[in-house]
Amino acid sequence: MDLEPKNASVEEGTDTTASAASEGTAAEENATESTESTESTESTESMEETEEEVSAAAPTEEQTDWQDRYLRLYAEFDNYRKRTMRERVDLIRNASRDSIEKMLPVLDDFARAEVASSASEDAAALKEGQQLIHNKFRQLMESQGVTVMAVSTGDVFDVDFHEAITRIPSPELSGKVVDVVESGYLLNETVIRYAKVVVGE
Repeated sequence: MDLEPKNASVEEGTDTTASAASEGTAAEENATESTESTESTESTESMEETEEEVSAAAPTEEQTDWQDRYLRLYAEFDNYRKRTMRERVDLIRNASRDSIEKMLPVLDDFARAEVASSASEDAAALKEGQQLIHNKFRQLMESQGVTVMAVSTGDVFDVDFHEAITRIPSPELSGKVVDVVESGYLLNETVIRYAKVVVGE
């Protein structure tokens, strides 16, 4: 008589245990599925990031084209710089070539005059030849833009054109040019050599 309630209690306990076990198993399965889903999502995101990095790292055809253009442009500019430097050096080195070529005939005239002076004793002829060479050289200088600075005794001393090499007492010409020791020259109206003068004081 007393066994029936006990059996009923045992059956109830067994059902409760089975239900708890079933719930625990379901919870574990849900946790496992959640973990697998999270891992799958992270793996997918990681793969997408890797693909983006590879895509960003690999140069595109347009980038390669621009890089080639830059390298060609840099090489052309470097060649241009070297060429202009060479041309500038050559220009500076040979800047006076035209003027020197035009002075060579005058040098030839001096050589011929020297030969003639050794074979002739005619002072008047030698003087005339010297004057011809001087005129020829002066005309050559004028054709190049070189002119003699006009300075004479009594001119007011001007530091823009004159260079005082000495001063002498001269009440009548105080602050003025007393004598011209060396002529001055202009190149296209620009002083290339100051006139050396004696100034009175």
